Amino acid sequence: MIRIILIVAISFSLFNLQAQDSRSEGTTKVSVKSGYLEKKPEFPNAVIYTKDNSGQVYIVHEGIEMWCDQAYVYLNDNFVKAYGNVRITQGDTVTMRSKYGEYNGNTSFAFASGNVVLTEPQTTLQTDTLYFDRIKQQAYYRSGGTVRDTASVLTSRVGRYFAETKKYQFLSSVKIVNPKYVVRSPQLDFYSESGGAYLYGKSTIEGETSTVYCERGYYDTRRDVGYFIKNSRIDYDNRTLYGDSIYFNRNIGFASATNHIRVLDTLNQSVIRGHYAEVYRDQDSVFITKRAVAVTLRDNDSVYVHADTLRVTGKPEERIIRGFYRARMFKPGQPGEEPTSGKCDSIFMDQQAGITKLIREPVLWSGENQMIGDTIHILSNKQTEQLDTLKVFNNAFLVQKDSAGYNQVKGQRLIGLFTDNELDTVNIIKNAQVIYYNRNDSGELVGIDNTVSSSIQLYLEEQQIQGMRFIKKVPGKVYPPSEFPENARILPGFQWRGDERLMTIDDLFLGKPEPVLPKIRGIPLPSDQGAFFDPIPEEEIQIAPQSKLQTKDLQSREGEPLPLSQPKDEKDSEALRNRRVRDSLILNSTRKKDNG
Repeated sequence: MIRIILIVAISFSLFNLQAQDSRSEGTTKVSVKSGYLEKKPEFPNAVIYTKDNSGQVYIVHEGIEMWCDQAYVYLNDNFVKAYGNVRITQGDTVTMRSKYGEYNGNTSFAFASGNVVLTEPQTTLQTDTLYFDRIKQQAYYRSGGTVRDTASVLTSRVGRYFAETKKYQFLSSVKIVNPKYVVRSPQLDFYSESGGAYLYGKSTIEGETSTVYCERGYYDTRRDVGYFIKNSRIDYDNRTLYGDSIYFNRNIGFASATNHIRVLDTLNQSVIRGHYAEVYRDQDSVFITKRAVAVTLRDNDSVYVHADTLRVTGKPEERIIRGFYRARMFKPGQPGEEPTSGKCDSIFMDQQAGITKLIREPVLWSGENQMIGDTIHILSNKQTEQLDTLKVFNNAFLVQKDSAGYNQVKGQRLIGLFTDNELDTVNIIKNAQVIYYNRNDSGELVGIDNTVSSSIQLYLEEQQIQGMRFIKKVPGKVYPPSEFPENARILPGFQWRGDERLMTIDDLFLGKPEPVLPKIRGIPLPSDQGAFFDPIPEEEIQIAPQSKLQTKDLQSREGEPLPLSQPKDEKDSEALRNRRVRDSLILNSTRKKDNG
């Protein structure tokens, strides 16, 4: 027993002496603090330590601690090979466990294999093999890994961990699985402290009720909010939202988009455009402004509705469009048809009922016919989707411009009937009055009709009045043009708004200034931090002869994915980039209040 103790004491003295000699040369040797020591002839250059009754073998080196069941310590090479329940810790932030581990005290480089688990305060990384460079404070795997966060599970073929910034950089087949969604991306940077994930390349976030697509974006995996740019969109069941930038809050089913917005409704064959939009999924509601226009396909023709603000509500089969303030509508018509257009303060469209309401100071043009009143309703045939009936309520006026004046018909109410989207019959009901310029077949003016009747029925061909039928006619008169006073040729309440008529789609925005679009806050690529393995010649790679690794293992391999990155001299630091994204999230989450 005394002999064994003496051998151990002599061995420790030799080890400490060698460590002191090494320190005098500027290199700190690894230090073994506990373990049963022995020498084996087959390993002449190694001192072998095995766990004993007091616990595992314990080794320290410049702030790093290592525990294992057995360690082979090569003093001359300052190198350790550890076996069995290996645990390496760096302070209280990073712990690495594995079946096997290596540590090179000269290069401060560690390698672990066999059920490797890297743990830091917020996440756990599992992989088969892991490299850890203490100088760079980075870990790296290339054979597939899984990171478990408090909210999600992340997997990728290649991954890199930056200890100083608590960032994981995942490359190749990146996937995040959360109970609420699945993220897929070719490159993803994940910050373990905040749970923030930056997406680069063609990425998706697929949930039960929506799928987000972007080619540059940020998603907070713990708060379930995100900010997406570059070809970004959100797909719902029957609706897709596009925008230059999109803010998304999964918790409340809310999304907002900025600049060059499109909301595509596949079920109702419609699209809404503008430069700011809000979507409330649970309420089936869309709010859009800044040059907002809704385009709906009807009877193989498009109906355009514009207003300062558009709001679309209702289930897919019960969509209702409401336009507020300075509303306009335009239907180009098929080749050879006159366009139909209108203006009002507010507009209402019920797609299921096939009704459009023009509210407050409305005017409607069907061909050359101008109609005004307190309110105008346009009804469509739900089967054919063609225009069916026109109703003008209170103070109804139908006006056509004639070279000598204006043909005018007014009454309490107007009801018009359409055939093939052209107005062909008009009924003026109650207190009807007419001023009409009669012309012969050659177009010569022969008289001016001024008649009052209970009701008047007009017959139109190609949008022109061809005949009139009076019901309960009050005696009227057709005046020779020279005998009908100028001041009597206008009925009370008459308005001519022909200069407001919309002739093209662009007229929807006539007289309205271009909106001022905000500058989108971008998400730059991460700064170039170089490769994990330094690009040095093979002969200069420092590797212990006893290591299981070969020099090719400490080099970047051909075909391994390279991260997208900006040049190293890029002014934006990652901290600044993170702050800008947070600012964008706050801006988008509060913008809906400002636009409410």
